[in-house]
Amino acid sequence: MPILRDGQEVQTTTSRMSCKVEAFLGGGGQGEVYRAVLDGKVIALKWYFPAQATPEQRSALEVLAKKGPPTAKFLWPMELAESPDVVGFGYVMPLRESRYKSIVDLMKRRAEPTFRALATAGLELAHSFLDLHAMGLCYRDISFGNVFFDPDSGEVLICDNDNVAVDGQGEAGVLGTPRFMAPEIVRGEALPSANTDLFSLAVLLFYMLVMHHPLEGQREQEIKCLDLPAMNRLYGTDPLFIYDPVDASNRPVAGVHDNAVVFWSLYPQFVRDLFTRSFTTGLRDPVNGRVRESEWRAAMSRLRDSIYYCGHCGAEAFYDVDALRASSGVPGVCWSCGTALVLPPRIRIGDVVLMLNYDARLYPHHVDDDRLYDFTKPVAEVAQHPRDPSIWGLRNVGDDKWTVTTDGGQTYQDVVPGRSVTLAVGTRINFGKQEGEIRV
Repeated sequence: MPILRDGQEVQTTTSRMSCKVEAFLGGGGQGEVYRAVLDGKVIALKWYFPAQATPEQRSALEVLAKKGPPTAKFLWPMELAESPDVVGFGYVMPLRESRYKSIVDLMKRRAEPTFRALATAGLELAHSFLDLHAMGLCYRDISFGNVFFDPDSGEVLICDNDNVAVDGQGEAGVLGTPRFMAPEIVRGEALPSANTDLFSLAVLLFYMLVMHHPLEGQREQEIKCLDLPAMNRLYGTDPLFIYDPVDASNRPVAGVHDNAVVFWSLYPQFVRDLFTRSFTTGLRDPVNGRVRESEWRAAMSRLRDSIYYCGHCGAEAFYDVDALRASSGVPGVCWSCGTALVLPPRIRIGDVVLMLNYDARLYPHHVDDDRLYDFTKPVAEVAQHPRDPSIWGLRNVGDDKWTVTTDGGQTYQDVVPGRSVTLAVGTRINFGKQEGEIRV
C-alpha cells in the first residue's frame, strides 16, 4: 500500500506551500514517487521510506536544493516536503514528460532510436555530467535506471539526483549500481567520486551504443555461478575489456554476445579508440587514464556529423576516415542490406567533417569556435533547387552573409540569408569565423 493516498496534502518546508498528491507513479529502494500539484503546476513528489528518511539524507537534500541544478536536464530537488500525518519526509522535483524513455527500454528494444538520437543522447549525457562535476559534485550512481531519453530527438533527463554528493567528502552512502561501479569501488579501495563517475559514464555509453557490457565476454560465459565472488573478479579484481587490443581471452562469444559482435564493428575508429582507452588504461590508471566528459562530448558530436544513409535501404552508416584509408577510399557495404555504400558530398570545416545528406544541417558550433554544441537554431541546411531537383545546395538560414569561392577561383559576396550555394567540389564557404570546403 502506498505511503501517501490520492488527494492527500503535504507541505513544502521552505515556501510553506500545500502540495496535493494526485497519483502513485512507482517505488524503489529508497521510497515512492507520486504525481502531485504544487502552486497549480504538476510536479513529482518523492517520499522516503522511514528507514531512508535519515537526518543525513535530509541535510544532503537541503544542500542540493540550495545549490540548484547544473542545468534543466537534471530533475533536481526543489525543496523538501513533510506532513504531521506521515512519518518521514520527501521532496518535490520537476515531473518527467512521457516522451522520455528509460535506457532499460532501449536495452529491451522497447525503444528503437536512430544512431543520430543515440549520439545526441551521448553528447547530452557527457555535457550534463561535465556541468555537474564543474559544480564540485559527483553523481555516484550513473546507471540504466537514472537516465531517460527521447528516442526521437535524443534529449536526456537525469533523475534520482538526491544521491548526488559533494565530490571528495568521503562519506559512503550510495556506492553505485552493480556492473556500473568503477573497479576500485568494487575492490573496496575507493568511494564514489567525479573520477569514478567517468568509469560509470563510459559503461553507460558503451551499453547505449553497443548494447552490451564492456567486460562481459568469454570469461563471463565460463562462470558457472555468477555469485558475489565471481562478480568481484569480473568487475573488480580482474576486469578485462572484451576488445582489449593485447589480451584476446575475453572476446565476445558468437551466438551469446551477438550485440557486441555486430555493433562494435559499425562505429568509426575514433569512437572505438575512446572505449578502448576507457577500459584498458582507464582500468589500470583510474586517476589519469579515464576519458573525460569533454572528450566524450566532442566524440558524440563528431559521430552525429559522420552519419550518412544507404542509398538502397536508408540505413544509417558512419563516415570513417581511418577505414577509408585502409580500403583505398571504398566505403564498403551497408550493414543492413549489403548494398555498396556511396558517400554523399561533405564539408570540412577545420577539423570537422560533416556529411551533407538530404536532411543535413549546420549549427552555430560548426561555424564558430566560440559556440559549444549549440543545436538550438541551424545556420545552414541542405536543400534542392526549386526548379531542378537534381541540383542540391547549401542554403543560408542564419543571420550572416557568406563569402563563397568556387573551385575555379570565382568569388561571390552575396550569399545572404535565404540564398543557396550549389554543392560542388572545391567550393569554399567563408562563414565569418570559419571556412569550409565542399568535397565528394
